[in-house]
Amino acid sequence: MRPFGGGKSGEEDTDVPGKTRMEFGYNPPSGERDRETIRPRHYLSDLHGALDVATQGFSSVWVSDHLNYASEWRLECWTLLSWIAARYPDTDLSTIVMSNSFRHPSLVAKMAASIQVLSEGRFTLGYGAGWHEGEHRAFGIDYPRPGERVDRLEEAIQVIRSLWTQSPASFSGRFYSIHDAYAEPLPDPVPKIMIGGGGEKKTLRVVAKYADWWNDVARPISELKHKLEVLRKHCDDVGTDFDSIRKTLSIGTFIDRSNSSAVERSNGSGRAGQTAVAGDPVSVREQYEELRELGFDLIVTFFENFQDLSEMKLFMDQVIPAFN
Repeated sequence: MRPFGGGKSGEEDTDVPGKTRMEFGYNPPSGERDRETIRPRHYLSDLHGALDVATQGFSSVWVSDHLNYASEWRLECWTLLSWIAARYPDTDLSTIVMSNSFRHPSLVAKMAASIQVLSEGRFTLGYGAGWHEGEHRAFGIDYPRPGERVDRLEEAIQVIRSLWTQSPASFSGRFYSIHDAYAEPLPDPVPKIMIGGGGEKKTLRVVAKYADWWNDVARPISELKHKLEVLRKHCDDVGTDFDSIRKTLSIGTFIDRSNSSAVERSNGSGRAGQTAVAGDPVSVREQYEELRELGFDLIVTFFENFQDLSEMKLFMDQVIPAFN
């Protein structure tokens, strides 16, 4: 990975009063994803250790939704999320992001309503159209063309919202229909919906029409600026206040007291050509400040080492407090 932005190492920064607060969420691995090292026999104890630390500094925990992403060893998203919700009762929860194609949206609405009640309002639904063809084929799940997947996503969100706010709820669309369906107990408060994706013609238009939050993946600054402008244009077209949509970003962090060591590790992580935040604490803070200035106020991140938590602890000690 190449370092994100142009942060300089070795210079102390100062927090500017009045700036938007930036929050940080932690995305633990639910299986192999070409990032961390997973030890299947020790996974549960490793997860315990990581979350015991992360929940002391990160505002939220985010669970990915894949069935076969990089190898066969993987836990199912909602099962893992429910376990985390019960074990860590003071931490906000979300999915990053659930694939609409894996579950009927009416079932998703019922699942989300239930966990919102059981977690006492700590859940945000991260949702997307699905993108990994291999896992769809492996599990016998239909994988339509991209445009149809986004059309399905748009209908699915309408189904979910209707079930959260109407009792009974009905909806008739091209892909999904429900008739006098109940999602009691209705969630209170109604969960926010975060849509993940950067497709400029259709996905970002769905974001503008239906999303409370938007999530994008790591990109160079120039590309992120472009995506934001495209989203703004869609908002103008559909009559949505651009500033009302929360902007969130998924990005890896490589942090070390040695700036060169962190950058070297990011370059050798096996994901070359993608963007990451990498450097010593000062440089990492500067790179995240650059993202905050663009308008992103929630970062969902991960760390390369799942067992040695020193990198996470350094981030919690030296980076997160600067954005509170």
